[in-house]
Amino acid sequence: MIGAMADQLERSVQIGAGLRDFGSWMTSEQKRVFLLCRRMLQDPDEADSATQDVFLKAYRAVSSNSELQELDNPGKWVTRIAVNTCLDRLRSRAWKLWRRRPLPEDEEFILQSATDHEPDAESQMFAKQIQRRLESALTKLSDRQRAVFSLRHYDAMPLEEIAEVLNLDVGTIKAHLFRAIAKMREELKDLYGPRK
Repeated sequence: MIGAMADQLERSVQIGAGLRDFGSWMTSEQKRVFLLCRRMLQDPDEADSATQDVFLKAYRAVSSNSELQELDNPGKWVTRIAVNTCLDRLRSRAWKLWRRRPLPEDEEFILQSATDHEPDAESQMFAKQIQRRLESALTKLSDRQRAVFSLRHYDAMPLEEIAEVLNLDVGTIKAHLFRAIAKMREELKDLYGPRK
């Protein structure tokens, strides 16, 4: 879907060299932005929709403002758009109304009955369990903590850059990160055992 959107945007863009490259730039940033949205929203379908919104907003901003065509760090700029889009969706009551997740019993049945084309290795099962636990722990963080934690630990962004993207002070970012790590440790303490 996003690839088709990129092709359509490439065909329709006629203004400036920066806009001609929008489709290829979007394709290069697509996976990173989608993964960020998925971690923040905890729903792959909603993350796909949010990713499309992010690039649509970016395209509109670039096509309407010639100053934006010469950005120093377009990756940081689109990350900020992505975080704000996800935070807007998380705050939106309408989105929460339509977000449907199966009951835990149904979800377990769906997961058990799903066919897997990969070998059933013990390490793969353990990795999936860890992934589920991480995703579950992420849902218990506040929206801001989840954004800071995801940008720091999944995207390896420095604290100063996270502060810039979220438009917060570095001290505030450190506080959110500290609280997020503390909550994650508490949720996952049985995985790593007592500290010595």
